Amino acid sequence: MTKISKSAYSVELARLQIELVKLQEWVKQTGHKVAIIFEGRDAAGKGGTIKRITEAMNPRICQVVALPAPTEREKSQWYFQRYVSELPAAGEIIIFDRSWYNRAGVERVMGFCTDEEYKEFMRSCPEFERMLVRSGIQLIKYWFSVSDEEQERRFQKRLTDPAKQWKLSPMDLESRKRWVDYSKAKDDMFAHTDIKQAPWYVVNSDVKKHARLNCISHLLSLIPYKEIAREPVILEDRPPQRGYVRPPLADQTFVPEVHKQMV
Repeated sequence: MTKISKSAYSVELARLQIELVKLQEWVKQTGHKVAIIFEGRDAAGKGGTIKRITEAMNPRICQVVALPAPTEREKSQWYFQRYVSELPAAGEIIIFDRSWYNRAGVERVMGFCTDEEYKEFMRSCPEFERMLVRSGIQLIKYWFSVSDEEQERRFQKRLTDPAKQWKLSPMDLESRKRWVDYSKAKDDMFAHTDIKQAPWYVVNSDVKKHARLNCISHLLSLIPYKEIAREPVILEDRPPQRGYVRPPLADQTFVPEVHKQMV
């Protein structure tokens, strides 16, 4: 397979990000509600894709939710309860970087939930999601799929990259040993939760740049947005600044200029 060049990738990503801004304005104007779930194996490229989606968007409209492990109080609540408060209001896009599907994945594989809790999740999750859709939320679910060989290559790369070593958590290292268990858990999850109202969309992520472009293109195709005409912005001449004397620069503490502008 021929990989996209860096220049072609940059041009296409910039084009898609402009479309995402148009989508954002349409969502704001129409009061549309969008919840996007990103799930998949460790090192599958979910975070990189989320970053490319959000970096040009208004964080007041498009927000990322990445909840930590539940507290003891949250563990005693209805399982979906802590996620409900994070759902979008009118004019919002909420991206779940991991979601309630933790129960069908890591909790199931690592034994963090009981068999009965797992079975109840599989029974109730489809009904919970149908209820969200009926309430007016557009629910979009992505699963990032990466091959065993490519995941291992990325794990090995993280070992030698100081900027990425923090990504190798004890949970990541343990999941690396349980490839087959996670595969079975994913298959069971799809069998129960790949519903017509909110189907799973699988993103082949062995090539990160391809995965990002494909996912963003697909996301844009799912939402019937239109470009919203905006009032032109006019920068008027600034009025004369009278009566202001700047304090002496020596009275201010400046950051040392380790990197200086070259003349």
